[in-house]
Amino acid sequence: MRLTRLACAVALGLACHSAFAATAYVSNEKDDSISVIDLDSLEVTATLDVGMRPRGLLLSSDNKLLYICASDSDRVQVMDLATRKIIKELPSGADPEQFALHPNDRWLYISNEDDALVTVVDTQSDEVLAQIEVGVEPEGMAVSPDGKWAVNTSETTNMLHWIDTSTNQLVDNTLVDQRPRHVEFEKDGKRLWASAEIGGTVTVLDVDSRQVLKVLKFAIKGVHPDKVQPVGVKLTDDGKYAFVALGPANHVAVVDAKSFEILDYLLVGRRVWHLAFTPDQKRLLTTNGVSGDVSVIDVDSLKVTKSIKVGRYPWGVVVTP
Repeated sequence: MRLTRLACAVALGLACHSAFAATAYVSNEKDDSISVIDLDSLEVTATLDVGMRPRGLLLSSDNKLLYICASDSDRVQVMDLATRKIIKELPSGADPEQFALHPNDRWLYISNEDDALVTVVDTQSDEVLAQIEVGVEPEGMAVSPDGKWAVNTSETTNMLHWIDTSTNQLVDNTLVDQRPRHVEFEKDGKRLWASAEIGGTVTVLDVDSRQVLKVLKFAIKGVHPDKVQPVGVKLTDDGKYAFVALGPANHVAVVDAKSFEILDYLLVGRRVWHLAFTPDQKRLLTTNGVSGDVSVIDVDSLKVTKSIKVGRYPWGVVVTP
């Protein structure tokens, strides 16, 4: 009887562990698919067909819905993660690349690269609420934790565009280095980090004043400076680290988020694009476009521990608990 009870307890424990295992979703640009990675086994467990050239990914606040920028389909697709089926498509505007969801879990701010617009969509009513003119080739998109600001990057105009979400009006612009690709707010919303791919820098700004606090530059021994092209940025919730994906330099920079000192460069796969933490922020995943894999970084030791083969040209990544 004791052995039977023990066996049942172990089986139940394993079932619960499996049920609550974290899962990563990776968009593959060239395969029109999403790779599903079980973060216990660190293996791809499924490949899901989606729209054409999927890039940006994000999750609803309850982690039940996955939003997908199907760039060449000119749509944002919405996937129900319980069934892993596309349940609807939102009117995103042309060529959506990145987007950000307002803290109200309803307003979606989408960059339309071909039309120099930011489109705002109500994800419940599926209505377009606004289209805001910004600079040429908009890409990066972030909404502040308090929901006050939506910030867009324009790759050709080399600016950050500050949109007041209460009015959906453009109220300010900040000039940064060449080809800004991504923006990321700190957890408390006080500072904003913006990567500039061709400029090879990351600019840190004070949100209240919208003034530049620091411009970070990167230099990797044995890597030509032209290959250092920052794109994705992720910040730990405790304010300790900033991680910066350096594109064809094939490294992720580790930055002290308080002192802005560059602590290390971690070698990952080829052409690293974007990053995502596991829910406990113990591991960081990177999408490596050219090598077609995902690198796993142990955040405590700052070591790369695993490479996971996915589809062709992985670009975006999100993780569910």
